[in-house]
Amino acid sequence: MNDRLTAYHKIFMDGIWHNNHALVALLGLCPLLAVSNNVVNALGLGMATTFVLAMSNVSISLIRAWITAEIRIPVYVTVIAALVTAVDVIMEVIMPSLHSVLGIFIPLIVTNCIILARAEGFASKNSVDRSLIDGLSIGLGFTLALVFLGGMRELLGNGTLFAQANMLFGSVADNWTLHIMQMDYGVLLAILPPGAFIGLGLMIAATNMIKARQKKQQHTISVAITDIGLAPKA
Repeated sequence: MNDRLTAYHKIFMDGIWHNNHALVALLGLCPLLAVSNNVVNALGLGMATTFVLAMSNVSISLIRAWITAEIRIPVYVTVIAALVTAVDVIMEVIMPSLHSVLGIFIPLIVTNCIILARAEGFASKNSVDRSLIDGLSIGLGFTLALVFLGGMRELLGNGTLFAQANMLFGSVADNWTLHIMQMDYGVLLAILPPGAFIGLGLMIAATNMIKARQKKQQHTISVAITDIGLAPKA
């Protein structure tokens, strides 16, 4: 049981932090840059992508024993396309305003390299439970990157957070808009396409700095343990 929990924890942390596909592998940049002009759009697309990732991983893991190498890619794409079609229809019925805003980027989830990469690189080689954890963690990591970038751009561009949250959460969210900064004119660059590139670059730089600091701290601790004789010297 402990070994299984350890494996789940490793898979989860890889998806969220160590191997975050948006910040490390730099996959899925098209929706990441295009839809991240505010928190609500980012969260909506992130949730849709996470659902497709998790369900496609589970589906492909279930049928992996019957998929031959020659047809694996067409099968993966077919499974992913079916799931994306379902998500597209559901969002159009339940969240028509958000569906209209996100537009073509919902069907384009089919072409998101992250989903096909996890199907080929993980789900086709692992059990259903691990594939589910992998899909959820990769999707959550992608969503966090989307929401953080969307929040940063919305805050600098409009001075708000969660504007038009009712498009995602319904009428209960009519008053959820947070007016963080009062500004007559925001930083227009933040909500334009160049702002997305700049914001993503800053996020990647911050991520690399944090990881470098963590690695340095781990090395310092390892050296200290070696010096006091708790571990053999290399």
